[in-house]
Amino acid sequence: MTTGMDVAQLGNFSPFNALKSTNLTELLDNIEVLQATQGQVLFDKGETEKCSIYLLSGTIALRDGDQVLDTIVGGTDEARNPIAPILPRQLSAVAMDNVRYFSIDSERLDVTLTLDQTGIYEVGDLSSELNGDEGDWMSALLRTKTFQLIPPQNIQMIFMRLKRLDYKAGHVVIRQGSNGDHFYIIRKGRCMVTRETPANKPDIDLAELGVGASFGEEALISNEARNATITMLTDGTLMQLGREDFQSLLNEQMVVSLGQDDADEAISHGGRWLDVRVPSEFKAFSKANATNLPLYLLRHKLDVLDRKTPYIVYCDTGRRSSAAAFILNQRGFETAVLKGGLNRSEL
Repeated sequence: MTTGMDVAQLGNFSPFNALKSTNLTELLDNIEVLQATQGQVLFDKGETEKCSIYLLSGTIALRDGDQVLDTIVGGTDEARNPIAPILPRQLSAVAMDNVRYFSIDSERLDVTLTLDQTGIYEVGDLSSELNGDEGDWMSALLRTKTFQLIPPQNIQMIFMRLKRLDYKAGHVVIRQGSNGDHFYIIRKGRCMVTRETPANKPDIDLAELGVGASFGEEALISNEARNATITMLTDGTLMQLGREDFQSLLNEQMVVSLGQDDADEAISHGGRWLDVRVPSEFKAFSKANATNLPLYLLRHKLDVLDRKTPYIVYCDTGRRSSAAAFILNQRGFETAVLKGGLNRSEL
């Protein structure tokens, strides 16, 4: 699709300004640039279509019935953010003169943000708590914070449903871009994590994983393609858990979702909002008294959070916040996710 936009122009808008240039280039193919004349409606109050709309030029009015509540002018700071993003739409948007704007599927944007910011490779935090010894991998796994959060009956079912796979050195376990269908734990041997680069440059070696390390969970949580390739460095054995078992026995036990009313009640009893969107999204609109810690910084800035405080984690849709809650719960925090995110809640 020819949009008439380039990476530099797209990067002026939020949250595109937080994405790598390669991801911006990919998103250009998913953007539709549109025009509207005076009096034309961009969207009506009550609409639920999952698309984010941005003003490029001209002026629009945000209306509630016949009452104009706000105007937005292209090129201003206000126009850098999506227009009235909460679904269903709280207001109607009407062109006041000749307007040029662009639209992108909100789910597609959110998936890209999630993959961009969950880290450059799919390695679980389990590995940081293990010493890599070739000893009893099962006992080591049970000592991690992750498995301390799982009910005993679930742990038993997990070990019953793990499938043993023996691989030779050089075997590609998961390939970047493929579907995320399984979660893996290394029982024996070592693996290499690599990431493909644009323009046919050599792949980048990101990490070497040993016994007890896990990988693959972030693609299962975000429900999107793998963002790295993992290859056996040596002959070895992996334990594989399928998507459905991972969700029901592991992820669902670690990530609790709350509706708006229950989340508000948790906040009133000492909880705090944790916004894992990028700063420009947070600045545009956010929950009152929320802490902003973008997902891509989460693993590196945990010291800014209080381990004694329960956090209600949110983003736009619940995808980034679910990945963040999984990471936080692995580290011993008490969290819940705002179900559906801001796009399904009231500020």
